[in-house]
Amino acid sequence: MKIKSKLLTISFLLFQALLFAQNNSTVSGTVTDGQGQPLPGASVILVGTTNGVQTDFDGNYTLDNVSSSGTLAFSYIGFATQEVPINGQTTINVSLQEDTQSLDEVVVVGYGTQKKADLTGSIATVKSEDITRTPSGAAMQALQGKVAGLQVVSSGAPGTGPTIRVRGIGSYVDGASNPLYIVDGTFFDDIDFLNPEDIESISVLKDASAAAIYGVRAANGVVLVETKSGRKNQKPQITYNGYQGVQIAQNLVTLSNTEQFATLARESGSAAEAQFIENAMQRYGRSRVNPNVPNVNTDWYDLILRHALQQNHSFGVTGGSENIAYSVGLNYFEQEGILKMKNDFERLNVRSKLSFDISDRLNVGVSTLFSNATRYRPEDTAFALAYFAVPVMPVLDPSKTDAFPKPYANAQDLGYRGTQNPFPIMENTENRNKIRNTLMAIDLSYQVVPDKLTFKTAYYHNFETLEVREVRLPFFFGNGNAFRENAELIKRSETFSEQTWDNTLTYDDSFGKHNLTVLAGTAFRDRSFELLEAKGLNFPNGPGIGDESYFLDLSKTIDVDGVGDDGSRQYFFSYFGRVAYNFDDRYLLYGTFRADGTSKYQEKWGYFPTIGAGWVISEESFFPQTDVINFLKFRGSWGELGNANVASSTGGITSDEVDAAFGDTRYPGLVTSSDFEALKWEVTEETNVGITARMFNNQLSLEADYFRRDTRDAVIPVSRLLVPGTTRQNVGKIRNTGFEVVLNWNKRVSEDFSYNIGANFSTLDNEVLDLKGQENLTTGGDLAQRTVVGGTINPFFGLEVAGVYQTPEEIQADPAAQAAIGNGLTVEPGDFRFVDHNGDMIIDAQDRVDLGSYLPTYTFGFNLGLNYKAWDFSLNVIGQGGNVIANQKRFAIRQTPDPNIDRDFAINRWNGPGSTNSYPSARGIRNPWSNQFLNSFFVEKGDFVRLQNVTLGYTLPELTGKFNPEIRFYITAERPLTLFDYNGFTPEVPDGRDNQTYPIPGVYTVGVNVKI
Repeated sequence: MKIKSKLLTISFLLFQALLFAQNNSTVSGTVTDGQGQPLPGASVILVGTTNGVQTDFDGNYTLDNVSSSGTLAFSYIGFATQEVPINGQTTINVSLQEDTQSLDEVVVVGYGTQKKADLTGSIATVKSEDITRTPSGAAMQALQGKVAGLQVVSSGAPGTGPTIRVRGIGSYVDGASNPLYIVDGTFFDDIDFLNPEDIESISVLKDASAAAIYGVRAANGVVLVETKSGRKNQKPQITYNGYQGVQIAQNLVTLSNTEQFATLARESGSAAEAQFIENAMQRYGRSRVNPNVPNVNTDWYDLILRHALQQNHSFGVTGGSENIAYSVGLNYFEQEGILKMKNDFERLNVRSKLSFDISDRLNVGVSTLFSNATRYRPEDTAFALAYFAVPVMPVLDPSKTDAFPKPYANAQDLGYRGTQNPFPIMENTENRNKIRNTLMAIDLSYQVVPDKLTFKTAYYHNFETLEVREVRLPFFFGNGNAFRENAELIKRSETFSEQTWDNTLTYDDSFGKHNLTVLAGTAFRDRSFELLEAKGLNFPNGPGIGDESYFLDLSKTIDVDGVGDDGSRQYFFSYFGRVAYNFDDRYLLYGTFRADGTSKYQEKWGYFPTIGAGWVISEESFFPQTDVINFLKFRGSWGELGNANVASSTGGITSDEVDAAFGDTRYPGLVTSSDFEALKWEVTEETNVGITARMFNNQLSLEADYFRRDTRDAVIPVSRLLVPGTTRQNVGKIRNTGFEVVLNWNKRVSEDFSYNIGANFSTLDNEVLDLKGQENLTTGGDLAQRTVVGGTINPFFGLEVAGVYQTPEEIQADPAAQAAIGNGLTVEPGDFRFVDHNGDMIIDAQDRVDLGSYLPTYTFGFNLGLNYKAWDFSLNVIGQGGNVIANQKRFAIRQTPDPNIDRDFAINRWNGPGSTNSYPSARGIRNPWSNQFLNSFFVEKGDFVRLQNVTLGYTLPELTGKFNPEIRFYITAERPLTLFDYNGFTPEVPDGRDNQTYPIPGVYTVGVNVKI
């Protein structure tokens, strides 16, 4: 019976095995990323079992004993998990998509990384694909409108990066509110030398808690740049990205034409200006269309501008073996300027990044970057000269036979006081900068205790050189200021070196529900700067002679006053530490402390603590588990930072011998005074509270923050007692507060179609809290800006226009106008009527008020992305508001001799009762009564909305065969449309004073991406 029973059991097991074999099979395939690159180490698991494998070096897998009715789950770090029903298939290939909403995503923070779900501070990250979508040589330009709380003010000049502000301005000193840039661990003052194609991600550390680990350079925020790296066990990936485009000046200011200008001259009440029109008709003839105006109608802006080309070519190779990861790249970028002169920029970048494991515990990384750029700077005065140039005069006047090198027309020949021709200076000036950046970094990390305790030492060296050559060739087209007598050559050489040596020890461990990371480290920095310059006169020049003569030793004279030699050196040493604690993914604690020492200030050491906390309430047992809210975290932080961007102390103690008489006796004496500035750190104290949420199956994400950032011990000028002048002292206090909200929705509708929508909105309230008892700080001369307690930093300061006098009766009824007439001023219909703010019936300096700040009170951005099969489409909209711009060109009309003016004024000017109550008359705009001070007519709103970027791309179908590149063609329109009311080229003016602002062009490109 036992034998029979065993036979029955064996028979049953064989039958079950046969049935299992009939219902189970082997499934194989390849797992790739969205670009078709294999993902080695991806997990493939049969759902509901422990049966699973990992992909090999080529992304291939084979999984046995798989039920034909089961489901496979494919997962990889940083990518969304994808489940695929088997349905009897034996081959299943999967392309995983990056999970932009994944809370397991790792973001770059100071001296390390951190899971996004564990953050307690305010950090925003922009990925490579969003950076390269903007056709620009400046990487930071791509962040405009994409990061809440980050103001990016564009620049149109080739080779010039944008102005960057993180959460406003916290210092009264120019340039002291710039953020710190860190590229793979190396400190920089800007990253305009970087190729955007080389960047993997840019993280903006906005609050003190996030930025504090970098100490005194980080008081105004930190921009962390991570360049592209290879991956271990990755086949070589070759990429080429290139585009060609054209730049077109946008929103050109239309100037008055000849007919309008002649009308303005005759309405001005000036017999001289009317005579100048007659002189132009005599010299250049009368128009056949209108014989009352000259036969010349020059559009100066049209003549000085051009369509300009732009191109970019980037080539890269990344990959790795079991122990090595590498990435190398080559880039060439060229941009012509839209100003019609030698005004171009080109840059060649070469980079490499290598990481290799010497052993299981020891890793070495080496990266290098060399950037060689040449920039020809524009002539700064060209745009203002073109604005003022009269249209009744041509560029060249053949009758000027004594002029050289060309017969440039001169408005002085018509009677005007100025030459009003920008071309002599534009065509005889060349400003060349050669800019070289060399970055070298080497780091070594050793796992003292495997996967728990790691020591890392890193050395970074940033070496920059700047060679300036300014050439000013002689010209003559009239006496007075219409000639340049000497050929001038200025050469300047600047070198900057910054060496950094960092040492960190990091402990990372998890035990039970506790997760702990502790970091301690030191940092040493050595910054040095040297400058040498000289000026030569009358080197060989003229027809047939080029830049082979642009050398100082060929100059006949060396200008002794033009020789300069300067330099500086500063040292910094710091101790820092950080603790990040996570309990059960619910309770988060984060703290840093940094002690910074420097040779820069009299106060050698500063101590700066920060702390942050977070509560993931969605992980609590009482929180309802629904698909509406998948993740909800409350977070808050507080911290202090020092600001080392303020220039070091200056001044000294002086002694003068004096004699004094007492009675009939004369006594010698000594009077000692001091203007020495004993400065210390400006200290930024910031509080940030916010929430992070993921909703509707993680399709909707929300980031919302409120911040208050106070700068105390702010450096401001303070009047000295009993001694004329001012000294800088740490006595001011400035506050910035605001809200930031970011929303993103991602939806995959089907296998063929997905879309994403994003929006961000931020506010900013800038307020000065203390000026050390001073009533105000006023700068700017005629274009006055005055800072007072309770107001913003440097708002414009002037009279408020109440309207325009329409009739003599209105003037007679206004006591302020009558008082002005009594004081010898002329007030007539067409002049401004001002608000008498102090009620004393007199319009004077005491009636000036705050006319607004150049800092926007709100900024916003919107983006839309669509993907349908092989097509992709993206759109970005940005905007800002609440700021003002001082139209300095218009304001200068009152003192610039006999200039032209924009057509907006010519059309809308007051020319009779009831014609307008906003614009003065042609006479009134130059009347001393109307322009004795800056007024609100010349201070305009800077609000704008811009269609920032539109991109349409198409990826070609995969080729058959072994060679299977991915090829994508695209077209891009950058800044094709901007809506604003300001009467200028652009509403983006960094300091709000628009006089020489370079137009910001629209850029239209065609490009291709190739991956092999």
